Amino acid sequence: MGMTEPISIEEDDRTRIYEYVEAHGAVDRDQARAELFPPDPPGEPQHSRAFLHNVAILKRDGYLEEENGSLRIAIDAADQEEFTADDVEITIRPARQEDLSGIVGAMRRVVEEMTYIEAETIADELDHEDVLLRHNEFESRMFFVATVDDEVVGWAHLHTPNLEKLSHTAELTVGVLEEYRGMGIGSQLLDRALEWVRSRNHEKVYQSVPSTNEDAIEFFEDRGWTTEAVREDHYKLEDEYIDEVMMAIEL
Repeated sequence: MGMTEPISIEEDDRTRIYEYVEAHGAVDRDQARAELFPPDPPGEPQHSRAFLHNVAILKRDGYLEEENGSLRIAIDAADQEEFTADDVEITIRPARQEDLSGIVGAMRRVVEEMTYIEAETIADELDHEDVLLRHNEFESRMFFVATVDDEVVGWAHLHTPNLEKLSHTAELTVGVLEEYRGMGIGSQLLDRALEWVRSRNHEKVYQSVPSTNEDAIEFFEDRGWTTEAVREDHYKLEDEYIDEVMMAIEL
């Protein structure tokens, strides 16, 4: 089932394994076994068998995936897409834990170029947690990336609260490095993000943009987003008060 709905694992050992992997983003299988299960007595590998069995069930049921001995939470998303613009080959795909530093770097660059408070906040959060994807009983955090030669040049981030009263909504940020704007990368990332939330029956996606970020506001308005409200003087940057533009789109 991947990240389609909040986890529901009844068995204690499987819950412990899943929560450990989810908290670390990606973890070596042997390291997880050593930390979660005590060493086996000589000649009695019951703990190792129990760990491997529960990992196999978690993989079978779509909670975890494994690659080269590394465990991570499973991502229920389509495979990568590729396109060419201005003789540049661009890949759009679901992000993985290994993309964390590239995403944070892209966010920092975009924040330096323009006012994007939400992206700055998320970059700080990722730096603090050192975990890219989240999927637990409280929230889900999903990323898509645009890469050129395997380097992150843009991202789309979605945060969905796993609370009944807010489960129909998702919060979005999206950004592209200045050198790669005008190639359709932002539109491709946005389309991929909206496809993902739509497939999970969310009804509304929203985000906040400072009023000074006119390019971003125009970008979203051209794609059907509307301004729901404006909070006056919500941000304060270098003694200047800036309005917050709250935008949304119905799916």
